Amino acid sequence: MTSAPAPSPVIGIADIVAERDRGRTVRLLDVRWRLDLPEGRPAYLSGHLPGAVYVDLEQELSRPGHPEEGRHPLPTLAALEQAARRWGVDRGDLVVAYDDNDGVAASRAWWLLRRRGVDIRVLDGGLRAWIEAGQLLDGGDVLPAPGDVVLHDVDPGTATIDDTAQAPRSGVLIDVRSPLHYRGAVPTPDPTAGHIPGAVNIPTLAHVAPDGTLRDPDQVRRTLADAGGDPSAPIVVYCSSGIAATHTALALEHAGIDARVFPGSWSRWSRTRGRPVAVGPTPWGDVFAH
Repeated sequence: MTSAPAPSPVIGIADIVAERDRGRTVRLLDVRWRLDLPEGRPAYLSGHLPGAVYVDLEQELSRPGHPEEGRHPLPTLAALEQAARRWGVDRGDLVVAYDDNDGVAASRAWWLLRRRGVDIRVLDGGLRAWIEAGQLLDGGDVLPAPGDVVLHDVDPGTATIDDTAQAPRSGVLIDVRSPLHYRGAVPTPDPTAGHIPGAVNIPTLAHVAPDGTLRDPDQVRRTLADAGGDPSAPIVVYCSSGIAATHTALALEHAGIDARVFPGSWSRWSRTRGRPVAVGPTPWGDVFAH
């Protein structure tokens, strides 16, 4: 007897409506955040999906930490559970996260919660898809009654810094940043620029269609293969600080491919003494110690 396929990590508007029509509670999470605009609450207050609760990525999907941990350390399980209850999430709810940035920030919520007892999806196309479908927005804040969700103490799919260092030899290591950041050709807020030696560069936006939705699974698999990645091999992904990498994990899961995320990503690697750095357009490039 074969098991049923896992549900897609993304969901469309029609499926949200269908779930509600069946009587299921759908909790919407507005996770608006981007590197150049980390505070998304003003935009949320101006207009959000009806009933959506604002999620602060910097404060609720990350925690304060030492610089050596990277710029967005993972929240503790207890803190994440408290936050989810503040969002009004109850056991058995369908949780849908969205943003206005191609799902990059919403994927962080998906990745942190998906294996911990929460049925969570990312709205395919995000806020843009909702508006283009002619759906209405609400203004102001939503403060739901506290939920009763209980999070399981399960690894969301992390890779350690040592796992990441070995990934090019034992499987595939993917750097999901832009080519310029991968090559070390532009300034960075981190101590040095470049990439982890052996990493291939597949920007996470390669998995996003022009309308902001995820590309279909065949295209995601083809993009991986074109970069020399074996979908059957262990895969580790990283980005600048552990946010965009979760979007690539989402895209790969959409294509039936499992991947682990190095949460500290480049912001931790570049702050760890003795870790080598590669620059240039190729995986091994010009490698130097720092």
